[in-house]
Amino acid sequence: MTDLIKELNKKFIKNTTNLNVKSGDTVKVYQKIKEGSKERIQIFQGLVIKTTQPNSHMSRILVRRIASGIGVEKSFLIHSPLVEKIEITKRSKVRRNYLTYMRQRTGKAARLASLDFDKVKVNKVIEEIIEKPDQDIKE
Repeated sequence: MTDLIKELNKKFIKNTTNLNVKSGDTVKVYQKIKEGSKERIQIFQGLVIKTTQPNSHMSRILVRRIASGIGVEKSFLIHSPLVEKIEITKRSKVRRNYLTYMRQRTGKAARLASLDFDKVKVNKVIEEIIEKPDQDIKE
């Protein structure tokens, strides 16, 4: 029974195996918005506060940003067809998975220590995978 469920889950997973979004990352999420008969892409940039079920087709990230002085949080399913791509712009050193303490912090207190990473390599691999979505996942 579990093999059948695993096969069903593989059908819904996007081929973004190299996408490794963690808590503390600053990301740009490109989301499809449908308005009437038109479609457009809206970018939501912010700090990843929480990640859940990282190896599942139900993997989710919670992104927080400050808009007009008010904190806005949005939850995204990584493998949703409405999420076009996720671009990692900054990595930070954190020791927790759920950064609830960032909600109370503003200004300098909200800064996190950044980590060096190869931004071009991480995001280029993701774009190559998105351009070739016809490939099946075979492992």
